[in-house]
Amino acid sequence: MAMTSKPDALQVVYWAATPLGEMWGEVADGRLAGLHWGRPPAGARVQALPVASVMLNSYFKKSLHLTDYKSFNMTGTPFRQRVWKALCDIPFGQTISYGELAARVKSSPRAVGGAVGANPLPILVPCHRVVGKNGSLTGFSAPGGLETKRWLLRHEGVTV
Repeated sequence: MAMTSKPDALQVVYWAATPLGEMWGEVADGRLAGLHWGRPPAGARVQALPVASVMLNSYFKKSLHLTDYKSFNMTGTPFRQRVWKALCDIPFGQTISYGELAARVKSSPRAVGGAVGANPLPILVPCHRVVGKNGSLTGFSAPGGLETKRWLLRHEGVTV
């Protein structure tokens, strides 16, 4: 995933561990802008952003069911912003197809798939809840790919 701020000004919130490995969050203008697997880049300035840490920890404790899109600072085209906002409306433990999501944002499944794949905040903006026609699992850009998507859905109680 591309970083949303300049590397020399990168601010991060770092989580030492999650059930999926180490993760860190990128901050822009005091709000979470990106979520990444692994360790933050060398030289990144760590900034406390308690709300981001609480949100991620709450997700893994199964107590974060919906996220407020306005609490993020995600950079993208107006179309991507519309798709990412619609992702936040998919309830915990439920899935929808690319076609259903496309109908919600009045676009094509292929265009929606591109926006979903460009989501800079996986897990919190739940792109893993979007599945193929007939409930089939489709790509997931995080490390581990479909296995990670399968883990997230099972964590939410979805049978996959």
